[in-house]
Amino acid sequence: MNVMITEKAVDFYKKEMMLKENEEVTLYVRVGGIGSGGFSVGIRKGTPDLDFIKITQSNIPFCIAKEEKWYFDGMKIDYNRDMGEMVFLNDRIDDLANPDPN
Repeated sequence: MNVMITEKAVDFYKKEMMLKENEEVTLYVRVGGIGSGGFSVGIRKGTPDLDFIKITQSNIPFCIAKEEKWYFDGMKIDYNRDMGEMVFLNDRIDDLANPDPN
């Protein structure tokens, strides 16, 4: 799986989540509910309950469940300091909030 997590993104997560070196975090597909709809990237400390792939960036292991590869493969995760927000891009998926299942 090809996922790129920039240094700016890792630094943001380290600060916001108070992560220590080698502390594992899970990236997962978050599904919106009524009124919000769509998909987005969720993050939490720990590892997935399912089989997962581990990508280490700047001594932080990022874990992604193998069954969610369809969403994350090809993704670039960055942090835009000017806007103060995370940026998620994936050239394989035109609309990350509403990906085409085909």
